[in-house]
Amino acid sequence: MNKQHYDVLVVGGGMVGAALAAALGQHDIRVAVFDQAVPDPFEPDSLPDIRVSALSQASEALLQKVGAWPVMQSMRMCPYRKMAVWEKLDASLSLFSQQKKTGQRFNQTLFNAADAHFDQLGFIVENRVTQLGLLEVLSNNSHVDLYSPVSIEQMNLSGEQPELTLQDGRTFTGELLVGADGARSRVREQAGIRLETSEYAQQCFVATVEIAGGQQDITWQAFTPTGPEAFLPLPDINGKSYASIVWYHQPEQVRQLMMLSGQESNKLLIDQIRSSFPEELPEILALHECSYFPLARRHAGTYYKKGVVLVGDAAHTINPLAGQGVNLGFQDVAWLTQHLLDAKKQQRSLGAIDVLAGYEKSRRKDNQLMMSTMDTFYHAFSNDTLPLKLARNALLAIAGKSKPAVSQVMKYAMGVSGKKPCWLSH
Repeated sequence: MNKQHYDVLVVGGGMVGAALAAALGQHDIRVAVFDQAVPDPFEPDSLPDIRVSALSQASEALLQKVGAWPVMQSMRMCPYRKMAVWEKLDASLSLFSQQKKTGQRFNQTLFNAADAHFDQLGFIVENRVTQLGLLEVLSNNSHVDLYSPVSIEQMNLSGEQPELTLQDGRTFTGELLVGADGARSRVREQAGIRLETSEYAQQCFVATVEIAGGQQDITWQAFTPTGPEAFLPLPDINGKSYASIVWYHQPEQVRQLMMLSGQESNKLLIDQIRSSFPEELPEILALHECSYFPLARRHAGTYYKKGVVLVGDAAHTINPLAGQGVNLGFQDVAWLTQHLLDAKKQQRSLGAIDVLAGYEKSRRKDNQLMMSTMDTFYHAFSNDTLPLKLARNALLAIAGKSKPAVSQVMKYAMGVSGKKPCWLSH
């Protein structure tokens, strides 16, 4: 059987892999994308999917550039204009915890898009909506072919060029093989790239709920010794309002929460959430779906080998405290695209070592900084000693009153500060 040749082979057609294919295809680079499955077609009346992401301004800019954003808007998304962060305090500090000023908790930092002169901080979007928007872009690009559903039988990375063989016998070669196949990346494993892993003590419980009071425009996180209790607004559907509830807890408690689901129309589970979460939580009218996942920090020892490169979760996973995981992946896409376009312009191999080394140099430091920042928050708020608790709440109170500091943090989290790839501006 003849081998089919492309410039780039992308393993993984999820959000990050599809975004990379869309960006490269826009610039006449021939791309083949391989995935085991694609999402079902979007149904406007369907309930929100449990997997959602908080997309930053920088991610929106990338998705706009490749043409996926209008498609996503035609489905659904929910803007959030404010984000509040505070620590829940126990009865021994009740006076401290109850002190409020102008309707805001004493130990709360509030990020408001209006303070930075933006319409919103970002959008909460179902992962399948983002993926479907990108896949529609790929279907209209003659430089990109999507092979799905398929299973890869073999990867040969020892030759002059990477080679993939599917279970049906079809074989593909390319100048560059991209691992966009998630945290358990087969590409990374086949390339022999080591992975540094740190498991967290907590797990993350997530639930999609129907709420009273209409669509919200604020997301919040209340820190506890076991991690935050968080609220993410979702778009209204057929006159009903929804949200995603995120609850970090010890594995045993998460198992107990999962056992409550499905019992008495989820009443026991709803009662458990209501009794623990802060008063800012709107009334829960129904619980539609829940799940959980372990938390781990992973970072590849290198992002590349000759002819092979990693993006997104294949290269790094982060504590999801601030919802930055997919945003980091989209920034990988933005910078890898820039380095590959530069290589193409210079008529150099897209899989050359120095081309890929330039990409890693553009991304590793920023990814490491975000990972370390999230770890600092995690460890600082997971410590229940009184002096540290008083200190961090004082810092939250001070930070909440310093608009310049809050504005800088907002711009950093939104991805609107710092250097940007040239191709996104043209």
